[in-house]
Amino acid sequence: MITRASARYVRISPRKTRKVMDMVRGMSVVKAEALLSHLSKRPCLYIKRVLKSAVDSADKLFHIPASSLYISLIKADQGPIIKRFKAASMGRAGEFLHRTSHIIIELDKIKVPERKVTVKTGKTEKEVQIKKKQTTRRTERK
Repeated sequence: MITRASARYVRISPRKTRKVMDMVRGMSVVKAEALLSHLSKRPCLYIKRVLKSAVDSADKLFHIPASSLYISLIKADQGPIIKRFKAASMGRAGEFLHRTSHIIIELDKIKVPERKVTVKTGKTEKEVQIKKKQTTRRTERK
């Protein structure tokens, strides 16, 4: 984990928020921002805001650009429920609930596999391994 950002007590249900989160989970930050800006769902506003905060803190603290980060963890936990009442028929009161969410995003650096180059031949280790496999197969056939 490079950075972590959260928004608490957001006035939107966690169930609706998780539907949008499932689309961007595991994506690179640049792709996620592009997707969130083109979706017409209300949770996108809050998720984009938290994502921008996490990217800014990664840039400020570790000098890591947004292009080399991906979303390693994104979740929406349930916050406190605000209860309200509305007049119903026959003198009763109908209760309805305003659900809140806690949005948490963690970013991590994209891992690029390192290639080992052998000193003698100048080829990568993977090319050497492939060549060894081919020669052993040829000798087995004979």
